[in-house]
Amino acid sequence: MELEKDQAGEVVRQKTDSTQGLSTAEVAERVAAGQTNAFVQDTSRSVWSIVRANVLTLFNGIILACFIVLFAIGRWQDALFGFSAIANAVIGSVQEYRAKRALDRLALLNAPHARVLRDGAEAEIDLDDVVLDDALVLRAGDQVPADGVVTASHGLQVDESMLTGESDAVEKAEGDRVLSGSVVVAGEGTAVVDRVGADSFANSLAAEARKFSLVASELRSSIDRVLKWVTWFVGPVALLVLNAQMLAQGGWAEASASGAWRDAATATIAAVVAMVPLGLVLMTSITFAVGAVKLARQQVLVQELPAVEGLARVDIICLDKTGTLTQGDIVFDAAHPLTDRAGWESVLSWYGIQNDANATARSLNSHFTQPPAEDPLDRVPFSSARKWSAVMFDDDMWILGGPEMVFPARDAADPVQQQLASQAADLAATGRRTLVLAHGTPTDDETVPVDAVPVVLLTFKENIRPDAAETLSYFAAQDVDVRIISGDNPQTVAAIAREVGLDAPHGFDARELPEDDREFLEIINNNVVFGRVTPDQKKRIVVALKAAGRTVAMTGDGVNDALAIKEADIGVAMNSGAAATKAVARLVLLDGKFSHLPSVVAEGRQVIANIERVSMLFLTKTAYATFLAIAFGILLLPFPFLPRQLSVTDGLTIGIPAFFLALLPNAQRYIPGFLRRSLTFAVPAGVSVTLGLASYARLAANLQIPEAEIRTGSTLILTIIGIWILVVLSRPVTRFKGMVIGAMMIGLILVYSVPIARDFLQFKDPTLPTALLILGTSVACIALIEVVRFVHRRVAYRDAQDALRHRVSK
Repeated sequence: MELEKDQAGEVVRQKTDSTQGLSTAEVAERVAAGQTNAFVQDTSRSVWSIVRANVLTLFNGIILACFIVLFAIGRWQDALFGFSAIANAVIGSVQEYRAKRALDRLALLNAPHARVLRDGAEAEIDLDDVVLDDALVLRAGDQVPADGVVTASHGLQVDESMLTGESDAVEKAEGDRVLSGSVVVAGEGTAVVDRVGADSFANSLAAEARKFSLVASELRSSIDRVLKWVTWFVGPVALLVLNAQMLAQGGWAEASASGAWRDAATATIAAVVAMVPLGLVLMTSITFAVGAVKLARQQVLVQELPAVEGLARVDIICLDKTGTLTQGDIVFDAAHPLTDRAGWESVLSWYGIQNDANATARSLNSHFTQPPAEDPLDRVPFSSARKWSAVMFDDDMWILGGPEMVFPARDAADPVQQQLASQAADLAATGRRTLVLAHGTPTDDETVPVDAVPVVLLTFKENIRPDAAETLSYFAAQDVDVRIISGDNPQTVAAIAREVGLDAPHGFDARELPEDDREFLEIINNNVVFGRVTPDQKKRIVVALKAAGRTVAMTGDGVNDALAIKEADIGVAMNSGAAATKAVARLVLLDGKFSHLPSVVAEGRQVIANIERVSMLFLTKTAYATFLAIAFGILLLPFPFLPRQLSVTDGLTIGIPAFFLALLPNAQRYIPGFLRRSLTFAVPAGVSVTLGLASYARLAANLQIPEAEIRTGSTLILTIIGIWILVVLSRPVTRFKGMVIGAMMIGLILVYSVPIARDFLQFKDPTLPTALLILGTSVACIALIEVVRFVHRRVAYRDAQDALRHRVSK
């Protein structure tokens, strides 16, 4: 190795001999110094972020505080509600951790290798074993494992689209930099590594994208909003109920002295816990988890549970052409001879078998299989600047490249060149790529011979995914707009878009997008296909659509897509994509099939529609619990429930049946306004229940009915009304729903008749006056609930239709 010195003559670093590479001893020195390419890159969410998102929630905070108080005063029997909080956190954490492990395993299986020179010999090693100053050997098809400086280049061209979004290959000469994560598409060369591990370009770029953010979820945000409202009420309501209970026990001083304050505290917690929609949070997590498991069986990995819901809300999806509409592979299409010149087939065969052949040249192997018998005398490697390459056999020079680059100024008097230009333009308009093979006299200055004649026009195409048209027609039927965003020629992309059924008469060149945001959004709304799109423009498109009120999904696979995918409401990555892209995506298509997205939409719709139905059950309980606490606090009446009684009642009328209702098939289309529709039923229904129970408690107190009997009657009334609300919200009642409702009625009978259950719940047999009060109150409340549901269906249906029309009009 040579010694590299600074201006003062001090040795700063040894310079690698790129023809020999490092010695074994030099490699060992760098490994000992930690100068290796080993880098633990999070391919998905960290364990801490998963636990934090599922455990450190407002819901868990409220429940934990009540749970601790009950244990502190020795009333553990009334702390059953705590298990729902534990179950909710465990279900969410376990399911998302399983997704993390699956994604980490995929990243490990897909890890490529590196080729280096060591001790003068070529060796293939793991990426982590690359060290600083290693001499990389780069050939077509290789992925660059670490950042370096090119020391030798023989037509070396690198695809940096995964990093920069630039679709054209970049030619690398001696002294140029190559970046980790880029792919060699043509030529060969060597490079000396100067940045490894976390310092490399790809890893530093991915670091910003890997910052954690929660997926937007209407269900979760709506539930969090309810929890925030409840939090504002919890403090004042708790004090109001506690004051009423203390006064009911003879006053604050007497209750404190006699120990009756424990009963008052228990009743207060019963009121507070009833206000929190415990089961709704748990049921939402269970439904998301079940949806994630079902999608996993279809090769769709859900990284964050609310993403199951997300795609069902999407009203516009941005797609890249490669990997979604097309399979991403270049295949030879046809040869269109222009002049009669022998030997052109063998020349094309030679191009297809070269070690530095790019994907387009390699595709010639499928049709041309007989290369020339003699070796070429010279060659001109492909250049991304000139867009052509050449090879010389004896006195023949064969040039292969883009028609407009090989013949930039066509001869108007030459009918063959005129035919070439016309035919190439027509074929490009159909979505095909065109190259021309020309023949001429060899030149000495790497220029096209002046006597060059076009021999054959070659066309290539990308295989369109067989499921692309069907998938796009599904989105069209669901009023989901589509935007094709690609780095390729806009007219070529538009032709492919038309082939899969999109209405795309032309493509818009993204280089002409205006800076003004209003004009920018207008162009995005009025065009379907965009070509020559840069990574920054991808992100800007997503941001502009979101700012306009759209719910945006985006697919991608490159590192350059990561920030735009993260910015989208729902990001979808292909398994073949970069680790950083998969890390920020909400959904990963493990087999890369775009056709899975309709299944995700269907699963999300089932989740939203069913959770909306069961949310009316849970929010009705939150409503009447809040109103009951306020009413009994103002009336200075003893709160008519123990926490354990409410836990059993909630289980029979809400929790258990909701579990079955939430998992039923449901293809109802998503309509915005979930929380508003739920509350327009829950609040009036809650008022009806409160009026009934408050009237019962006041009349029972006037009749001097014992407190234990009042509690029994209140629990029975609440259970009867709860089961009727279940019946109302289950309509139309199918056989399965009828079985669930019937089972809950049997459960009610068992709870009131089995001695061990009666003793645990402190139930007493009602006397005749109590029984009459229970019957009259139940009938009155059922009548009010029917009125509420009738009005709600008319109002909710009208608002839903308005919302759907507004969504479609956008």
